[in-house]
Amino acid sequence: MLNNRNEKIQEAIRTTAAEFLVREANPQSLITVTQVVLSGDSKRANIYITVLPESAENAALGFANRNRRELADFFRKRIRGAFPPHFEFLIDKGEKTRQRLDELS
Repeated sequence: MLNNRNEKIQEAIRTTAAEFLVREANPQSLITVTQVVLSGDSKRANIYITVLPESAENAALGFANRNRRELADFFRKRIRGAFPPHFEFLIDKGEKTRQRLDELS
């Protein structure tokens, strides 16, 4: 049951973060939220993103991490009754590796 609750929270964070980034980020780059990993105590959430073009990756990651507080406010408005965890944005290296393998095959 706890696992199901964590999955619902992770999905809520993923969709909320994606909506926030679409609204607030620079339209010259495409930021995609690929996955969310929630800590066992649900107090921290790692949000993994990919960015196109790759040259805008550092700027997009910096933007996302600078706006974590705004994301928390946005999360509170969207998901009533849920306390937002501490958000941390990271580049999804696994997805980049998968894409590279697809190119090679």
